[in-house]
Amino acid sequence: MKRQTDPDVVLLQAAADPTRLAILRQLSAEGEICACDFTACCEVSQPTVSHHLKVLRDAGWVAGERRGTWIWYSLRPEAVGRFRRLAGEIEPTQSRPAGALRSGRQPLDVIQPR
Repeated sequence: MKRQTDPDVVLLQAAADPTRLAILRQLSAEGEICACDFTACCEVSQPTVSHHLKVLRDAGWVAGERRGTWIWYSLRPEAVGRFRRLAGEIEPTQSRPAGALRSGRQPLDVIQPR
């Protein structure tokens, strides 16, 4: 399968996995979380959590900060804002003919992973 380069697709694909979505929800509810504390919410092993955190980090969803031997993760506000803007672009309308794109659509800034 071809690797996606569209930042919108990468952002959405990263959130589309059930484990990654659980991680995003936990970060949204609790703020900063140590990588070691995700295994309980997701019921997966630590190496699997690390893989999912890497995918989220590469997509721009999370930032990590090393504190001693642990890494603490938090949601990146830029990613949440981008997700909201993407979701806001998708809406039903009766005034637009089927297949027509909204004119004047503003391109979104690309979020660079940290």
